[in-house]
Formats: sequence, structure tokens, C-alpha cells
Amino acid sequence: MDEKEFSVINVIPFIDIMLVLLTIVLTTSTFIARGAIPLELPKSSPTRTESLKGHTIEIDKSGKMFLNGRLLSLIDLNKELCRVDRSSPVLIRADRELVLQTFVDVMDSVKGLGFRKVSLQTESRS
Repeated sequence: MDEKEFSVINVIPFIDIMLVLLTIVLTTSTFIARGAIPLELPKSSPTRTESLKGHTIEIDKSGKMFLNGRLLSLIDLNKELCRVDRSSPVLIRADRELVLQTFVDVMDSVKGLGFRKVSLQTESRS
């Protein structure tokens, strides 16, 4: 019996797969080019604020950290927070243009030490 040679290759399934891959590459490349998914950060509605008798951590635009007005490094901040009662409230005030990693480091430190009453100060909507 003679076997027939293939004279033509069916490329339609190949084209379908390539179009799906092209779609995936094009949609993900927009996220890579911008570096992040665009987000609008939430603003809080105006609420009645009670005066906190706790501790305030402030982080400025350059990443400098202050605990109750005193300039500290992250290591010194951890040491100072170790001496504080875990039931006392902690208010974190961070500049909006702060590098996110610095904020995450401070939040991780506060969370790791076991503080439960942590709040963030935001601007109210105009």
C-alpha cells in the first residue's frame, strides 16, 4: 500500500493559537509598560474624629519617620513601639507621595508587634 504524502499543512489551528497568544501579550504589555494598574485612591468621607490618647507615627515624603514628633529610624521605631502598651491606639499619618514600601514596612512593624487599634489619617473629600 502506498502512503500518501501531505502536500498541504492545515494552519488554521496554528493561527487561532497565535491570535490568542497575541491577545494575551498585548493586554499584559500595557500593565508592564506603565508599571502598575491605574488606580484612583479612595478618599474618606468626613467623620467625627475623636481625640486619640495614643501614639502618632508620621512619615514624610522623603521617608523620615517620626514617633510623637521625634525622628527615628525603622529599627528605633520598633524598639520604641516594643515599650508601648499594645492596647493603646496608633495613628499613622503618611505623605501621599511617599514610596509605598516605606509605608508597608511601618505597617508590617506595627502589625508584627501586635497593635490592634491602628488607624490611618486621610484627607476628607471636598
